[in-house]
Amino acid sequence: VQLVESGGGLVQPGGSLRLSCEASGTIVSILDMGWHRHVPGKQREVVASIGRGAPKYVDSVKGRFTISRDNAKNTVYLQMDSLKLEDTGVYSCYADSVTYVERMQYYTRDLRGQGTQVTVSS
Repeated sequence: VQLVESGGGLVQPGGSLRLSCEASGTIVSILDMGWHRHVPGKQREVVASIGRGAPKYVDSVKGRFTISRDNAKNTVYLQMDSLKLEDTGVYSCYADSVTYVERMQYYTRDLRGQGTQVTVSS
């Protein structure tokens, strides 16, 4: 099982990007999914997460980013609108308490994606 991300790139301020992250494998269930943002010199932060309750966002992205999830596809999305220069960073997805089947055995583990670069620049 692994997480496969897509959708990063270069965009001008005010533009939009949509990130996708799919958990591949024989997935039974996933508790929480979300996105980290990594900026050199700063602490990694969770920009958005979605679990059993309402989605959560870090204050700096509220009203601009939208996280959604397709459980049938084991995929989480991050729609990023009105992007700002300070949104630049490596965005990596995560999935907590992933239950999957491998060789007829059930396992549960946390998964982390490799990351995709988002650059906001004029």
